[in-house]
Amino acid sequence: MNISSTIAQMILEMLEEGGDAEIQRNVLAQSIGCVPSQINYVIASRFSPEQGYIVESRRGGGGYIRIRRVRLEGQAAFMQLINAIGRRLDEGTCRAHTSNLAANGFLSAEAALLLLAATSEAALRGIPVEWRETARAGIFKQQLLAANEQYSARP
Repeated sequence: MNISSTIAQMILEMLEEGGDAEIQRNVLAQSIGCVPSQINYVIASRFSPEQGYIVESRRGGGGYIRIRRVRLEGQAAFMQLINAIGRRLDEGTCRAHTSNLAANGFLSAEAALLLLAATSEAALRGIPVEWRETARAGIFKQQLLAANEQYSARP
């Protein structure tokens, strides 16, 4: 397991134990044997809002980084995501949102695969590059509205 995976696993274990993880970056880096910037990298790449996390930080001597998993229920998850997307959406962020929805049971594996296929660069190849992120955002939002209706109709 590489250092980034080790850091991510430690943070995930903290989240499972207490619902949130409060980290002193320098202390964690020293205990693992890495540089503090490696901690920053892992948090930025694996614990982003798109992946369902809220990250707060306080700088200074007693500073910390607090990570919390966002837990939304039903329609609120879809509607918050739809409202947060905006007018443009890159493929990586789209993948992260889709993965998060599937991991939390809001989308089936099949629905997630279809959503990823519909918003992929390959699917949007016929659209001029400068408009693809706008098209992806529109497609993603409409797919989420449809998924929300299906999710809401579950017994």
